[in-house]
Amino acid sequence: MSGAADLIRAVGATLPSVARAAVPPRLRTGPADRGWRPGVDPRAVRIPAPPAGAAAHAGTATAVPRTERGVVVVGGGIAGIAAATALVERGVRVTLLEARDGLGGRVRSWPVSVPGDPTGRATMSRGFHAFFRQYYNLRGLLRRVDPELSGLRPVADYPLLHADGSRDSFTAIPRRPPFNILGFVAASPSFGAADLLRVDIDAALGLLDVDFPTTFTAYDGVSAADVLDRLRFPPGMRDLALEVFARSFFADPAEFSGGELVAMFHSYFLGSAEGLLFDVATDDFDATWWAPLGRYLTELGVEMRCGTTVAGLERIAASAAGAPPGIRVALADGGSVDADAVVLATDREPLQRLVAASGWLGDPGWRAAVAGLARAPRFVVHRIWFDAPMRPDTAPFLGTAAYGYLDNVSAVHLLEDGAAQWARRTGGSVVELHAYAVPDDASDETVLADLRAQLSRLHPELDRARIVHEEILVEQDCPLAGTDPWADRPGVATPDPAVLLAGDGIRCELPVALMERAATTGFQAANRLLAGWGEAGHDLWSVPLATRFGPTVPTMRRLVRRTVGRSRPADPRAAHAEPRTAPVAQPPAATLRGAP
Repeated sequence: MSGAADLIRAVGATLPSVARAAVPPRLRTGPADRGWRPGVDPRAVRIPAPPAGAAAHAGTATAVPRTERGVVVVGGGIAGIAAATALVERGVRVTLLEARDGLGGRVRSWPVSVPGDPTGRATMSRGFHAFFRQYYNLRGLLRRVDPELSGLRPVADYPLLHADGSRDSFTAIPRRPPFNILGFVAASPSFGAADLLRVDIDAALGLLDVDFPTTFTAYDGVSAADVLDRLRFPPGMRDLALEVFARSFFADPAEFSGGELVAMFHSYFLGSAEGLLFDVATDDFDATWWAPLGRYLTELGVEMRCGTTVAGLERIAASAAGAPPGIRVALADGGSVDADAVVLATDREPLQRLVAASGWLGDPGWRAAVAGLARAPRFVVHRIWFDAPMRPDTAPFLGTAAYGYLDNVSAVHLLEDGAAQWARRTGGSVVELHAYAVPDDASDETVLADLRAQLSRLHPELDRARIVHEEILVEQDCPLAGTDPWADRPGVATPDPAVLLAGDGIRCELPVALMERAATTGFQAANRLLAGWGEAGHDLWSVPLATRFGPTVPTMRRLVRRTVGRSRPADPRAAHAEPRTAPVAQPPAATLRGAP
């Protein structure tokens, strides 16, 4: 049995859903009939959760009466919102604790004061986020408050520009593999006939020869840079179509997991027929998504406590006769909240702090794994309100390669309604510059100066424009998926069945990443508790878990190896005797401004 088939059967209890039973009809994530699909790909995989009464996770608080079950969700980002949604829709009493003053986590937005904005709608965020059409579970969450997803609008193109002038586009590329691959290679200026002859065909076929989660472990000890080197793609292709995507994880390819990179290729391009184009929020994240979802949760009975910091977890006596011991969530203000279970859906540093402060939780190996979780290098976001427009042919979003520290440019006034209104009123523009995986030896001031210099190269029409307002954000709190063994990374389940983890930095058996992994693991955590209580869970949708081409790809790889007579081992692990563990990144010495 393939790993993909085994996964569908074995982990159904942990998986999220767009289930309908407890969701009001207007908020359903899709039609009730089994023929409904979350996207256009007919091979999208639905993994059903166990039905009510199938207690698949022995050891959870099954003896707690249904009306008394209570769960504390720590963290109000996407993962925490998903977990709270899945639990409260099944009648569980939920308390959601968020340290910041609003929901959204690392995808939140907040108001700023900008001259010429009498409406007060100007906002800042941590930067551009793409809502890919493969994000089935995130979109299922958003449909709770927007069934038609009218709060998303498509971006017509995602151009990638190299400093040498070469430019790639995905507008005319077919969606369905393998035609998308062939179409991209044929249209890309980064590929020539001679370049194709230099490509390592076996390594390229390896990107198609996948079966998750087995593929994750096959790349233990292998970095994304190792994968890119072995492909022998031409430099322009590597920089534009590959390294740009790796850096979207805020990581240097030399420190980023090769298995995660392969999963990303599969999910976004090689294994999905949803296409590589994406949607964006029609306005700032809070107004469009998190505030409505907060109201939805409150209406269903979730107790929301923003501005509340958790200090630690304690074991307490059972809340009912015959039930397992409960958990007391200690708050930094001296208060506490008691619950039958806890979902920790926080960033890495708060997770590590909470586990360190809760000595009873987990065994030494698990605690060491949590303590060893690394953070990606810092990133910089510079949003500028100019009093002059950008040129008419400006793309809403532009990925860049070899433009110094600059990774992409967003014309925010072409993406968000609030910024568009300000631009129309003033005749100006709102521009956002991103720098990911900033080296430790580069000062914030150096990076910011370079970002402005690169903007001048790309948009000289703004050189004489006056800066009306600017916001600068420097942070280092994104998780890093390093080259350490995949199976050793903490997953949703912990050694204590009443404590679950969720977030984009938590190990997941499915080929999902970023916002979709946050939503998926949030639903998984809730499903695991629901299954233990004998309650119906929520289904999961995923891109195909294995190659779309059946045995064809492995057969082709065998033929290639026999024909070429390889001098190097085909297994990517064999070229690396010792797995390289990415170091834990330290905070920058000086930060100009962090998010509120």
